[in-house]
Amino acid sequence: MTALDAVSIIRAKRDGGELTDAQIDWVVDGFTRGIVADEQMSALAMAILWRGMTRRETARWTAAMISSGSRMDFTDLPRPTVDKHSTGGVGDKITLPLAPLVAACGAAVPQLSGRGLGHTGGTLDKLESIPGWQADVGVARMREILADPAIGAVVCAAGADLAPADKRLYALRDVTGTVESIPLIASSIMSKKIAEGTAALVLDVKVGTGAFLKTIDGARELATAMVELGRDAGVNTVALLTAMDTPLGRTAGNALEVAESVEVLAGGGPADVVELTLALAREMVAQAGLDADPAEVLASGRAMDHWRTMIQAQGGDPDAALPVARHTEIVRAESAGVLTRLDAMAVGIAAWQLGAGRARQGDPVQAGAGIEMHAKPGDRVTAGQPLLTLHTDTPDTFAAALASLADSVSVEPDADVKPGVLILDRIG
Repeated sequence: MTALDAVSIIRAKRDGGELTDAQIDWVVDGFTRGIVADEQMSALAMAILWRGMTRRETARWTAAMISSGSRMDFTDLPRPTVDKHSTGGVGDKITLPLAPLVAACGAAVPQLSGRGLGHTGGTLDKLESIPGWQADVGVARMREILADPAIGAVVCAAGADLAPADKRLYALRDVTGTVESIPLIASSIMSKKIAEGTAALVLDVKVGTGAFLKTIDGARELATAMVELGRDAGVNTVALLTAMDTPLGRTAGNALEVAESVEVLAGGGPADVVELTLALAREMVAQAGLDADPAEVLASGRAMDHWRTMIQAQGGDPDAALPVARHTEIVRAESAGVLTRLDAMAVGIAAWQLGAGRARQGDPVQAGAGIEMHAKPGDRVTAGQPLLTLHTDTPDTFAAALASLADSVSVEPDADVKPGVLILDRIG
């Protein structure tokens, strides 16, 4: 058997070759253990970005990432497991009402989530604005919560031993210009989700100005790759492609989005948040093989009950007042007419600048910072009417946020804006 080494593997992919299972297993394991240097893995990641990977290579790469750590197993739970993953957007608070809703429908929802970086918010950052809530939950405690019919959902941070190769590789890709590789994105997401031990998975792949993927073709390619990886690994997987040109809901920020999520669970909330929550819930319930109507469960109040017990199970107080920023600034409409555009990327960047997000992993965030949107495309506005309210504890950030928002809003005197389609496609 020919000895394996990093340089020959880099050359093989650089020259357009298809890596063997042995080569993939060796290089991922070697990188995890420090035998393959960061410079060598960076070169290989660039070669993969340039040359791509076949479905077999991507599946094997994902399996090797999973094998770098532990794999959870929830097959002995008394209820079927199903999870959801979003590729990230602005105002994307869907996990918060969705997890307790699907749990109330009879599923166990082991939701491993992350923190925000740049213009996209993080689910854990949002929930940490609830006094007392803790993101770190051990596997034994996860099992207890998921098995409890009064709770049934956990939203927590992934343990350090869950696909550790992915954590190292993602940090490397982030600083070497190789984040955009579809096979590496797909394997990064799916290695953690498969290692999580869920039996079914629903993916929310965002498309538009406020998303990582700007085109429907790119989103469809990624969604297809992830669905294939899930199914190859025995996880029932489907994907929805959803629009992200305009922020979801009417808030972007941590505590602001928690409050809006509670409104949804109470039977109110913005129509687009409710629509997407129910669409994803229906897919999750179907993948879990359950006979339940998420709309009926939401209307009954049972999802709110599960929200309260879910927050309490992780140390949080669902009745506590949420943090409020000390300073606000209002952006008003300069003229009367119809709001035709509210750019998601600009809102996300402004919210980040106000303190709702972070530039580097580990940076602190402000729980109360963010943006309220008082109008959405299609709404008629009057001159001087508030369009946005900016929230922060650090008022010196207003100038940068306002500059980011300068070209984000369009108002036209006589415009006929039809409601945008939220769900663009379904893969699987």
